[in-house]
Amino acid sequence: MAKKFRIAIAGASGYAGAELVRLAAAHPYYEITAVTSEKSAGHSVSSVFPSLTGVVHHTFEALAPEALAERADAVFLALPHTKSQDPVAVCMKAGKLVVDLSADYRLKEATMYEKWYQTPHAHPSLLREAVYGLPELHRSAIVNTKLVASPGCYPTAAILQLAPLFAKGLVQLDTIVIDAKSGISGAGRSPALPYHFPEAHESLEPYKIGQHRHIPEIEQELSGVMGKPGAVTITFTPHLVPMNRGILSTAYCKLKAEITLADLRALYRDFYKGERFVRLLEDIMPNPRYTKGSNYCDVGVYTDPRAGWVVTVAAIDNLVKGAAGQAIQAMNLMMGIPEDTGLTAPGSYP
Repeated sequence: MAKKFRIAIAGASGYAGAELVRLAAAHPYYEITAVTSEKSAGHSVSSVFPSLTGVVHHTFEALAPEALAERADAVFLALPHTKSQDPVAVCMKAGKLVVDLSADYRLKEATMYEKWYQTPHAHPSLLREAVYGLPELHRSAIVNTKLVASPGCYPTAAILQLAPLFAKGLVQLDTIVIDAKSGISGAGRSPALPYHFPEAHESLEPYKIGQHRHIPEIEQELSGVMGKPGAVTITFTPHLVPMNRGILSTAYCKLKAEITLADLRALYRDFYKGERFVRLLEDIMPNPRYTKGSNYCDVGVYTDPRAGWVVTVAAIDNLVKGAAGQAIQAMNLMMGIPEDTGLTAPGSYP
């Protein structure tokens, strides 16, 4: 058996952080040594998350990055956007393996970060070191880095559903429309009126049309798949739907030349051959209820010959493949252990 790695999780009382704790507690090569939460410091994990009673025996503590780094071989940070910059830098200076689940190291250009997050980046040199943590596209780079910027949940679905088309340069670049729907947990655990039960239940609402902070991630990565930085511009509309977790992303585009549905599906099968966590569906439509609690991304590709569009659909659990599971997938690669370790459970049903 491989050695156990000491794991610290910062921001462990949010939805993504709690999912990290749950998955890490069952991981055969992880030993959780510290969990932090500013809001729940001093409280036991089980008192905040009764589902972890008898499983996790830690108490939340306030974040002290230097002390945290001393107690861990690897650190996951599930802090709010703009709050990970300095803790990441401290952990990197201490020589730790770091996976950051915030957006703080996802964008390669500091100017783009400042544009979309309205704050300067304190450590722009680390942006060049960070690897975008989508293993299906950046596996070899993840293996050789100490800093992974784990993708956002919407971008994970959108990039995986479109990457095969962009890798072959098939898409008319002025026709990319992504319509995505997320469960309420995607908005985080901090209380806010739009996520209050009477406001969200029996409701469906688009938000931040053309302004969502995940847009530059999607454009950056799809441009990178093509080998043409800055080439891609998308129209992206997210929606909040009244379910706890899950994302369904539907993307539309036109191709430069007509391709049969059979050939498109063959292209996708070839592109994702051997990928443990991408499932290509043909007879069943992707649906987030089939991925709930799992690290899978279900993808389907379809054609609308009458209108001349290709339609792709992707479903993920926003807290697993869209956050904690994918972060662990990347960390496993960084540690040199099997990529799927601790992540093989299928989704729960119903």
